[in-house]
Amino acid sequence: MDIIIGSDHAGFDLKEECKAHLEGHADYRVKDIGAFSRDSVDYPEVANELAQAIVKGEYRLGILICGTGLGMSMVANRYKGVRAALCHNIYTAKMSRMHNDANILAMGGRVTGVGLALEMVDVFLGSPFEGGRHQLRLNQFD
Repeated sequence: MDIIIGSDHAGFDLKEECKAHLEGHADYRVKDIGAFSRDSVDYPEVANELAQAIVKGEYRLGILICGTGLGMSMVANRYKGVRAALCHNIYTAKMSRMHNDANILAMGGRVTGVGLALEMVDVFLGSPFEGGRHQLRLNQFD
């Protein structure tokens, strides 16, 4: 599975941890769109690029990380067809996929520990959308 990942400077360290974790699995190929250091970058540029790649169908799932995850998720969710879920625990990461068919996991590098973040990534990527009544609700989004 191809995964696209991006961060701003505040999410850089956590992005690097997540990227290394994913690259350690043969099932994933990771496209990193930055940031590529702790130097300040504007999070909307990264979120826009990643959301556009999801909308165009270049990637099915993505991960965005900024300081809190708020800014990245707000920008990404402006795009029709994007469902960016800001998650803070395993349960919300799982339910975001199973009930909401989220296609972007958003996290906060300043508020989420590495161990928890890696578990959320695994659960997010490994949880299937249940469809059924949940699809009926998704149809009402747009």
